Amino acid sequence: MDPDRIVEVALDWHREGRGAVLATVVETWGSAPRRAGSQLAVSGQGEIIGSVSGGCVEGAVVTEALEALRDGSPRLLTYGVSDDTALGLGLACGGTIRVMLEPVGQGLPEALLADLAAARAARRPVAVEVRPADWSRRLLRPGEDAAADARFRSDRSGMEADGRFLLLHNPPLRMIVVGAVHIAQALLPMARLAGYDPLLVDPRGAFASAARFPGETILDDWPDEAVARLAPDARTAVVTLTHDTKLDDPAIRAALASDCFYLACLGSQRTHAQRLQRLRAAGVPEAQLARIHAPAGLDIGAATPSEIALAILAQAVQVLRRG
Repeated sequence: MDPDRIVEVALDWHREGRGAVLATVVETWGSAPRRAGSQLAVSGQGEIIGSVSGGCVEGAVVTEALEALRDGSPRLLTYGVSDDTALGLGLACGGTIRVMLEPVGQGLPEALLADLAAARAARRPVAVEVRPADWSRRLLRPGEDAAADARFRSDRSGMEADGRFLLLHNPPLRMIVVGAVHIAQALLPMARLAGYDPLLVDPRGAFASAARFPGETILDDWPDEAVARLAPDARTAVVTLTHDTKLDDPAIRAALASDCFYLACLGSQRTHAQRLQRLRAAGVPEAQLARIHAPAGLDIGAATPSEIALAILAQAVQVLRRG
């Protein structure tokens, strides 16, 4: 079971008649192992997918979830470092978490969960608003609520001062890699492990082959056409690696015309200076050029293709989380 499909798996379990409960971290204090918004789904047969604490209190949450499924009532639970209800384990890290349990089809309406799954499948950002005071719920789209909009931008779920819990479901991260080179061979699997959906773009068949990139999604379009068609959004990173100006430059211009949150281009400082001259001559404004991260990646002294890939992925995470 794909841990990124917790919502969908819970919906499937419910529709199959097995019963399902969604457990969600709504608040944390101290050194909590998972942040607000982390989820665990529990079936009526005790199957689980996801995590709310990295294993510290999952057993206690499963026990409470099965009880919630029997009585059909949502509830809030709190676990701390020495909580006896957590099977004598508690949170060894010293933190405290509050977990919300919602039985699907009882506390949590099936129709709302189905609408949420449909929005996720269509890559539409959506937030679930829950008011624990009366357990009312609704879905919020960007532009409908100021607090939710702020959380969409920061990609952080959490409690609001007015008592609402906002659970963010931003579209999955994507990484478009232009250039089927040796660095891409390391970067694509690394990106997938970090939660990205990677795509490789290169019209050169000798480079972009299934033998060199087994199991990867490969597009043989010209990079600018591919990038424009893929329509990078604020959850998309673009990395150019070809060293071929005929391929990289058009892809860079297409990426700069999009809302991609990260654009990195391989090459030395001298190579990048020449790149900037070409892009200026093509009419790209300075404000847009400032979006380019080059040389690509954090300066960690990377030397091998794998180290360079690691530096690029680390920089993408840094930009995503810190701006």
